Amino acid sequence: MKIAMWSGPRNLSTAMMYAFGNRPDCTVVDEPFYAAYLSITGLNHPMRDEILAAQNRNPDAVAEMLLGVHPDGKRVYYQKHMTQHMIEGVPRDWMRNVTNVFLIRHPARVISSYAAKRENPTLADIGFAQQSELFDLVASWGQDPVVVDSHDIRDDPQGMLEKLCDSIGLSFSEAMLSWPEGGHRNDGVWAPHWYGSVWNSTGFDGAEGPLPMVPDHLQSVLNAALPLYEKMKAAKL
Repeated sequence: MKIAMWSGPRNLSTAMMYAFGNRPDCTVVDEPFYAAYLSITGLNHPMRDEILAAQNRNPDAVAEMLLGVHPDGKRVYYQKHMTQHMIEGVPRDWMRNVTNVFLIRHPARVISSYAAKRENPTLADIGFAQQSELFDLVASWGQDPVVVDSHDIRDDPQGMLEKLCDSIGLSFSEAMLSWPEGGHRNDGVWAPHWYGSVWNSTGFDGAEGPLPMVPDHLQSVLNAALPLYEKMKAAKL
């Protein structure tokens, strides 16, 4: 079974990768199109040189790898994807052959968290438009896109993971509720910059508090992202 989990940044995506990665029957891959995305766009992200050196920059080769034999011979192949990486030049037809799941989070929380790591995110940076586009694409193929909200997972990890597993035809494993401190061996090379808090965790954080205030200069990003989030939220588990 191949699971493609589609998320924007700062959205519980690494914790979800750790949850699946702690299953004895599952192997994971971390943002496999990141180097291709940086190579195509020329963007100067943190640790750019290390990322380009660590991953295949050819998006067609990456897609072929994602549909190939599961690493480590495990039954389940969990693929953590960032929606903002799916730009022109990155293939999408391969998505027909995997189980697509969309992990959403309120854009106010995403913008606040992202801005703390990298100033002044744009709508393209936080991935909502791309996530909505991919959601529509999967639906156009006759698939029923699975959507799960990170807020709900933090509020009730076991209940929501049970629902998620059931919706994709996978048995739930209690191993998904915790993981060893210190990261995962399949973390991307960029992990030291972005994964500090989840490296110090051994499970999902508790329920989220009130929505954070978004600075005035990022209100336009919030206003553009909100209707995209609300559309996918209407389809969530």
